[in-house]
Amino acid sequence: MFKFVKGYMETIDGVATYPMLSLLIFFLFFVVLFLWVITASKEHIEEVSNIPLENDNHNQSKE
Repeated sequence: MFKFVKGYMETIDGVATYPMLSLLIFFLFFVVLFLWVITASKEHIEEVSNIPLENDNHNQSKE
């Protein structure tokens, strides 16, 4: 099976650019995510971290 895929991929012109493009997209995604985490305000992080607890308390109070 691998020989078939390898042989087929060798016939495609410029096939080496696809792994490099996917690596670049992967790297850029995590760099942007890292920058967002670093620049996010502490208030926003605190608010988002309490969402599951607020929903759980809200559901228990209704019963």
